[in-house]
Amino acid sequence: MTDDTSGPLGGEETTQDRRTETVRRWKPIVLAGLAGAVTVTVLNEGVRRTLPHAPRMEVIGERALAGTLNAVGIEPPRGEALYGWTMLADLVSNSLYYGLVAVAGPGQAWPVGGALGLAAGLGAVVLPRPLGLGTQPGSRAPRTPMLTAAWYLAGGLAAAATYRHLTSQAPEPDPLTDRHL
Repeated sequence: MTDDTSGPLGGEETTQDRRTETVRRWKPIVLAGLAGAVTVTVLNEGVRRTLPHAPRMEVIGERALAGTLNAVGIEPPRGEALYGWTMLADLVSNSLYYGLVAVAGPGQAWPVGGALGLAAGLGAVVLPRPLGLGTQPGSRAPRTPMLTAAWYLAGGLAAAATYRHLTSQAPEPDPLTDRHL
């Protein structure tokens, strides 16, 4: 019989321990990013159906996706299929972007989330035309640009709130080993 010293009691970390630690570290980041992305999407999709001159970021997204696919020689989908792929691409890319709320840690989540949201909102207002994506259909200054920036700012703040909430429930790290007690 061999003396098995692997595992938590023997001082070595098991594969399961590493997986658990990885999930514990990434879960708040992924969920914060998703919260930011869903916030932007729900605001855009909900309000555009009810408010005249609401932001139409899905149209800019469709143009960007179709243009990118054309540039690499792929025939882009049309109609509802293009819309569906655009929504998926928006959720994925915005989730990755808003996940950056974690870069400075939970204590700085609010300012980082606000800065991320404001940067994305200003970019969404200013960049489509220079990138060859045109303007939002039916946009009317100053309402449409202000709402566009507000949606993205709300996404950044939702990401910050989610990240802060999820990390406040985690145990404090041990500063000597960067491991949780």
